[in-house]
Amino acid sequence: MAIPRRSKDTAVSPLLDNAILADSSGDLAAQLPESLSVDVTLPAPVRSRPAHEAAVAIDTVTVDPGVVDTVALGTTSIEVVHTGPVVTDTEDARPSHGRAETADALTAERLIGGKRAKRAAPEGRWPAFIYGLTLHLVNLGDSRRVRERKALDARIAKKFEGGTRFIPVLTRKGGVGKTTITAILGMAMAEVREDQIIAIDANPDRGTLSERVNKQTRATVRDAVTKAASITTFNDFSELVSRDETRLDVLASDTDPMLSEAFDENDYNVVADLASRFYSVLLTDCGTGIVHSVMRATLQRADEIVIVSGGSIDEARLASETLTWLEANGYGELARNAVVAINTGTQGTNLVKLEEIEAHFQSRVREIVRIPYDQHLASGSVINFKELAPLTRDAARELAAIVADGLPAVRQA
Repeated sequence: MAIPRRSKDTAVSPLLDNAILADSSGDLAAQLPESLSVDVTLPAPVRSRPAHEAAVAIDTVTVDPGVVDTVALGTTSIEVVHTGPVVTDTEDARPSHGRAETADALTAERLIGGKRAKRAAPEGRWPAFIYGLTLHLVNLGDSRRVRERKALDARIAKKFEGGTRFIPVLTRKGGVGKTTITAILGMAMAEVREDQIIAIDANPDRGTLSERVNKQTRATVRDAVTKAASITTFNDFSELVSRDETRLDVLASDTDPMLSEAFDENDYNVVADLASRFYSVLLTDCGTGIVHSVMRATLQRADEIVIVSGGSIDEARLASETLTWLEANGYGELARNAVVAINTGTQGTNLVKLEEIEAHFQSRVREIVRIPYDQHLASGSVINFKELAPLTRDAARELAAIVADGLPAVRQA
């Protein structure tokens, strides 16, 4: 009987060896057991990782959520800077800005969430033409002239806090157009501003300010003094003034020459205190002189002064002497912050060098404005602001803007 060869990879039990040996002696069948078990142990399979799998494999590194080892993981730290307030659902999580917001903060862009406000139609011939031609698809914006006008409006409409602003208009010489300058300055401010503007005629020599607007009452400053105790509302006070179409209110001076001198410092203070309850800006037409009794009360309240000069040599000299008087009597700061309005509609203007007059005042005051001759003003009658020549109207608006620039925005009470 042939004996099978063992395989190198096969492990045979000792019992099988004995059976084979017994068979060699001739009694193999008798030596074999009824059942036979064979254990075969194979080596563990070995598998290498392909390169494409190794490239995208994730290292099995246990990460502690509390502490991350950036070196072991091969990560890079990135600093995140928070630039806005943290918004939560709690009631107390509101941003603090250090001061309370005003009503101006409630803009349409802020309150209409997610909706883009429609851009206003442009002003100006060419931008408006393109805007209409393209069915409102192309908006070039306002023209240069319109932008300049709106910028000037913004200066005139400067907001004030802390009481009424007092602006005396004065000069040492009569006949230079002081009352006219007071009127067009007030009209230019009242036309743009949303608050109340008043011009008071404090001329002790029977002023004519009320004659430059359409009269609606015969009341004067004298009535304001005598009725002061009974005036409690704006409607009460408005019965004493005449209102121009620009919304400028004018309080007339005494019409009786015998009573003109009676309007003194105390009377002016009564009228000024009364008007300050209802008006944001108070212009005072101070009359011809600067040494009468009302002048001291006027200057003590003044936030800024406007000095009117004509275009002749003597008119310019007297205006300059007004500044000298102010400096010598303790009003130097008012003189330095003053605005000089040069009325070129007076006689003799064409005979002098206005540039030299302006150069002189530039060394003494804050600003100079040249008011051109206007036939509408020269008539001496009621002034319709819209009927002024464009150059005159622009000059009045420039004067109003410069005056507003010099007034304090916030004043402590």
